[in-house]
Amino acid sequence: MPRFDFTFRQLIWASVVLHGILLVYGHWQDTHLVVKYTDIDYVVFTDASRYLTQGESPYKRATYRYTPLLAQLLMPNIWFNESFGKWIFTGANLLIGVLIQKILRLRGMSESRAVKFNAIWLLNPMVANISTRGNAESVIGAMVLGSFYLIMKRRIGWGAFLYGLSVHFKTYPIIYSISLLVMMDDKYFQVQDKEALEAEKEKEEGGRGGQASSSGHHSSESKDSVVVKAVKDLINFITWRRVQFGLLSGGWFFIFTGVMYYMYGYEFLYETYLYHVTRKDHRHNFSFWFYNIYLTFTSPTGTLVGVLTFVPQLALVLAIGCCFGKDIFFCAFLQTFAFVAWNKVCTAQYFMWYIVFLPLLIPNLASNPRMSLKSQGRNMLIGWVVSQGLWLSQAYNLEFLGMNTFWNLFIASALMYASNVWILVELITGATYEPIFGDRGVIRQIWSPRS
Repeated sequence: MPRFDFTFRQLIWASVVLHGILLVYGHWQDTHLVVKYTDIDYVVFTDASRYLTQGESPYKRATYRYTPLLAQLLMPNIWFNESFGKWIFTGANLLIGVLIQKILRLRGMSESRAVKFNAIWLLNPMVANISTRGNAESVIGAMVLGSFYLIMKRRIGWGAFLYGLSVHFKTYPIIYSISLLVMMDDKYFQVQDKEALEAEKEKEEGGRGGQASSSGHHSSESKDSVVVKAVKDLINFITWRRVQFGLLSGGWFFIFTGVMYYMYGYEFLYETYLYHVTRKDHRHNFSFWFYNIYLTFTSPTGTLVGVLTFVPQLALVLAIGCCFGKDIFFCAFLQTFAFVAWNKVCTAQYFMWYIVFLPLLIPNLASNPRMSLKSQGRNMLIGWVVSQGLWLSQAYNLEFLGMNTFWNLFIASALMYASNVWILVELITGATYEPIFGDRGVIRQIWSPRS
């Protein structure tokens, strides 16, 4: 049987067709059926844009809790057609596909094999459905992946600009800051010549010889050396590239945020950022915490519990960033997956936060026989899908049949949480860890171009 391989251009056109079909169908469903295809968030975006065209604040629209830049981006919804924003989100999906292809090729993968992994994003019906329903997560994903790509190419200025803008749009990308800083180690990030590397190696060997000759002093100073080493490591962590990236990305974030604060005042600050810290969402969602929040919604302890949920979440994200930051895409997937699994609110659109890294992670799984898609990878996918299916069945009984299934929903959420923890542990212990940069500061070619 002849084998047919898609080219990247063909893959892009196939993705355009998929998104186009869903957009046309969505318009038909919105027109003819009671249950609408368009997400309620898109209606909120459009209403906020309408207020902007009338010279008023987008926050006059209740539940608009995003940066005014998003409402400004979707103002053509009012001027031309209400579907304009959905095409922007579709374009962001395609841009992500372009970035994924470039990153896979940069890391040594052949064009044809990269197309196959890229199809996980570009032909993903879940991704296309979420974007064509009018969800803006693809825009954030394009900013995050774009900033990573630019930093890989050592374009720190533009990478910092995009990263600062992404954090302004939605605060969750700030979790990648520690992993980005870890990746920017001069040993891996700065190209060094051969003579400098050999001199450094000789210096290290000489140091080891000196340590061997003074072994008597070493034992008495071992406790001090641990402290000294920790202090030195902390000092060495503060490099010019890291400081430069922090100042630039933080500066752009504060510029965007400062301008929006000047225009819309404290209302912008609260609705866009502060609200999400103390947010209590009693509506059923995938989060393990939702049932507790539902039961304590009117209690003062409910707000305290909502804030305390950030502690294990951020601690885990920080630890993952410190351990795996040099493989930024593997690390970003783990961080985002953990962040979403531990978040106090979780809906289907949040899954796009980590699915965007999936085509860049699966090659690492495929290179490990224990984690191949035909064995453990398949089991993880089944666990993830089945746990969601159980939750959705109970949510349907509650939402459409009016049955009291809150306890069942909590059990389903707990099973989904356990499934996510298992998947995270399997990935950390079984996936192949591949730092982006080699000893000479060049991008490591971890996949053979012939593969």
